[in-house]
Amino acid sequence: MKRYILHRVYLLLPTLLGALTLVFFLIHLIPGDPIEVMLGETASAADKEDLRRTLGLNQPVASQYKSFLNALAHGNLGQSLYEQASVADLIRARLPATIELTLCAMAVALLISFPLATLASVNKDTWIDRFALLFSLLGLSMPNFWLGPLLMIVFSIQLGWAPVSGRGGLSHLFLPSFTLGMGMAAIMTRILRSSLLRVIHEDYVRTARAKGLSEKRVWLKHVLRNALLSVITIMSLQFGGLLAGSIITETIFSWPGIGRLTVQAIQTRDYPLVQGCVLIIAISYLLVNFFTDIFYHLVDPRITYGR
Repeated sequence: MKRYILHRVYLLLPTLLGALTLVFFLIHLIPGDPIEVMLGETASAADKEDLRRTLGLNQPVASQYKSFLNALAHGNLGQSLYEQASVADLIRARLPATIELTLCAMAVALLISFPLATLASVNKDTWIDRFALLFSLLGLSMPNFWLGPLLMIVFSIQLGWAPVSGRGGLSHLFLPSFTLGMGMAAIMTRILRSSLLRVIHEDYVRTARAKGLSEKRVWLKHVLRNALLSVITIMSLQFGGLLAGSIITETIFSWPGIGRLTVQAIQTRDYPLVQGCVLIIAISYLLVNFFTDIFYHLVDPRITYGR
């Protein structure tokens, strides 16, 4: 197990480097000049050239990439071109909002999917089962950029139950977390239902019932626990989807998180800020997948790793 953990840690660095390299060159190839965004198109050519020289944007892309890697190796994410502030400070200020929204969306998905999938598997081929499958289909069919404005119109504008945008108390979290967690709830409902229906017919479940265990204990100790592995896999994969989806959701609801900061950085061609945001998202995604592999062994001790 220790060798496997060390092996995975060694793989994190080249993966992060590959992601950052790809983003670095893509953001430099996107049409648009950050100098014109900062000074405006009416600025003189001399002023533009002077600012470009000051920011180091007059150097070849290869030289800029080398400087970026050198600064990153020393723990320096650079200075925002547009905000004129430390990239690390900007990300540090926005990261708690994204974590809060992501965890609430995950909670929404779990609170919806687990009871619904369990009821569907217990009552297979009944109206409850058909409702769960219909919910799963609808949840997968509704993108965030459509569901978010729809919920905003109904619950904020017409009913006045929740604020339209911004970050505050629980009322501010209701619409964005539901928008972000709906897709994950739909996927988890379908996957967990299938896993429960597969496990429920295993020999050890029949043996547990034959030993006289209560139905509740059979489901909690034998059925649900052995069906969790596939759900854990989906949760880890969907966590990256939540981070990516938060870019759209945070923009719709003006949520001050990393997703909205990334969109603003792309719009202003703020190269260091885009790279810093992508670094945080990539690290989060890799760490979640890393800890998921460790959690596999805790859920099912029979799982071992060869490395």
